[in-house]
Amino acid sequence: MSLKQKLDNFREEHKDKKWFPLFSGFHTFLYMPKEVTHGGTHIKAADDLKRTMNTVIMALIPCLLFGMFNAGYQHNAAVNGYTEGMSFFSGSFWNMDNFLIGLIKILPLVIVSYVVGLAIEFIFCIIKGHEIEEGYLVTGMLVPLIVPVDLPLWMLAVAVAFGVVIGKEVFGGTGMNILNPALTIRAFLFFAYPTWMSGDKVWVQGARELAGTADAISGETILGSLAQSQPLHYSVSDMFFGFIPGSVGETSTLLILLGGLFLIFTKIGSWRIMLSSVIGALVMGFIFNQVVAMGWITETSKFYGLMSLDFWKHLLIGGFAFGIVFMATDPVTASQTNKGKWIYGFFIGFISIMIRVFNPAYPEGVMLAILLMNVFAPTIDYYVVQGNVKKRVKRLKAKTA
Repeated sequence: MSLKQKLDNFREEHKDKKWFPLFSGFHTFLYMPKEVTHGGTHIKAADDLKRTMNTVIMALIPCLLFGMFNAGYQHNAAVNGYTEGMSFFSGSFWNMDNFLIGLIKILPLVIVSYVVGLAIEFIFCIIKGHEIEEGYLVTGMLVPLIVPVDLPLWMLAVAVAFGVVIGKEVFGGTGMNILNPALTIRAFLFFAYPTWMSGDKVWVQGARELAGTADAISGETILGSLAQSQPLHYSVSDMFFGFIPGSVGETSTLLILLGGLFLIFTKIGSWRIMLSSVIGALVMGFIFNQVVAMGWITETSKFYGLMSLDFWKHLLIGGFAFGIVFMATDPVTASQTNKGKWIYGFFIGFISIMIRVFNPAYPEGVMLAILLMNVFAPTIDYYVVQGNVKKRVKRLKAKTA
């Protein structure tokens, strides 16, 4: 008898036990579910929740690995000053020391995210007596990628506990939440510990232990600099490839773009939401550029830096690209109708750039824009459906008249 058969028998014998969801969670994670559809009346497909979550994680892995390299690079760039002449093929960047520095700092973030989040998921499943759901597999990976690399682990643990309990479990678990869990966790960190989430410092290993020298080897992110109307010191290629300071997984627009194409190809991510978000951001950025061109905003204004930035460059900086690819497309919290997805995505992009410009204290608007539109997604779908119903009623009346 194989190990899988023994586990299946054990599963059948103990399915009424209180702790059974704990065993079932590990069992279904390692093996295909025992219950599958049969007969011609069922729709058969290779995808299920576990495969869907694993596919998203596959799209996130390149961002994670690059984030580890970039964390080490930002350390060495700040300490050694080799920021000039960098390119994607530069040997200075692909130094293994860069990866090891980032690995040592980022791997604990991933471990804490999964351990705390999955522990709470298992506890709730045992209390409620329902099956373990794979929804946190993606959330657990997203969270370390959207926080600063130097975030204390205890803060991350507290935020994950809040996000899982308040953001998801109180609504009934995976598939029932109205807000994206990963962004709920980041929002908690932003409002509870704003000095750690402002993004105005570049993490450098050991900087906090070097008394009196931390400020000398730290620096602001691009958004932080532009919010203070300082000049942009990074090239377009730096911003596109990801050689810029920022949250772990949000810097490389190239890898995010490839991940988005992979999600579209596998039919997991909505291209309508991604494209409409980009359109909304470009429209808002173009409007701001025209305001500056007409002289309504001068260089003395605190909004000048981000308003005067070329509208298309907003797509390359901050967490905008990462947000619209991996979080705005969340099938649970996004709009479900095709027309609703266009409206939903457009307003995410439009509002993101608006918040980015008008909130210099926190010049990153994609998080708040997605959470806001998560709330309005059901309303958007409702009016889209009602509009379709009215059109059909009119057509029916026209035919019967």
